[in-house]
Amino acid sequence: MGMGSDPMERLVKLASESAVVIFSVSSCCMCHAVKRLFCGMGVNPAVYELDQDPRGKELERALMRLLGNSQAVPVVFIGGKLIGSMDRVMASHINGTLVPLLKEAGALWL
Repeated sequence: MGMGSDPMERLVKLASESAVVIFSVSSCCMCHAVKRLFCGMGVNPAVYELDQDPRGKELERALMRLLGNSQAVPVVFIGGKLIGSMDRVMASHINGTLVPLLKEAGALWL
């Protein structure tokens, strides 16, 4: 077992490399919606399309374990911290906690 061969380790590493990270599947409409939400706020998220990654299935299983549910994507990390799927992101957006998180992570300067 070399470094980085564990999908959970790889997930954590990828998730902390950018201020906002979205794990996505290119055909998923919820994934497109969450990307549009961030882009509309002026945030440029790092997007990992799991269906285009040779080891995407492993990452998807690791995300499912992390979230404890069967719907692995979209999953959003802000500042390396797991925010969750679309419903959690929308809830944060609506209750006003999303923007401060984005500012803290350095994704927004407004």
